[in-house]
Amino acid sequence: MSETVNYDSVVTMLTTVANKLKDNRDHLSQLDSATGDGDHGTAIAKVADAIVATIEKDESKELKKLLKDIGWAAMSTDAGSTSPLYGSLFMGMSEAVPEEGAIDCAAFATIMESGIAKLRKNTKAEVGCKTMIDTIVPAMAAIRASADGGKNILEALTDGAEAADKGAESTKDMLATFGRAKNIGERARGHIDPGATSMAILFTGLKEGLE
Repeated sequence: MSETVNYDSVVTMLTTVANKLKDNRDHLSQLDSATGDGDHGTAIAKVADAIVATIEKDESKELKKLLKDIGWAAMSTDAGSTSPLYGSLFMGMSEAVPEEGAIDCAAFATIMESGIAKLRKNTKAEVGCKTMIDTIVPAMAAIRASADGGKNILEALTDGAEAADKGAESTKDMLATFGRAKNIGERARGHIDPGATSMAILFTGLKEGLE
């Protein structure tokens, strides 16, 4: 089960991600209200809508093109800093899609790593800065370790989603050094970062979409 993924299975995964992000719109905005300007849920919902709209109009059935188009659509969305971060994620993923052959767990991990590497070019944040990086780094480390250990894609995504959730939870006790939250100093402690949370939802959506 889940030894490989193709265009159709990735579409299901991304649709699940988009739906989960939209379902959590209010929750994400509530988290953002504690440390920011309260609009993260709205921003994420716009990116989710861009994902769905791009999927619906895609006629190529080519995963590389789809991911690139999603990246451009997200980048073009009026969603503040969320736009370039998620846009670069999908564009980076597109660059690593193999021209031929099945996408097994190792190849899927490489695709994710490529996307995350491109995303990280748009931020100077590191682990411990109370951002989505606190979710991405442990999640990707878990996925790569699972792939290298011979697990299938669903098992790797399950491990990744678990690590992502723990990463997001870890931001609760951090001081913020990026975004509006850095301006409130100690008052940021005790609040989970909304960007880390939405990224954890993305990893969970990928897993659930494949199940």
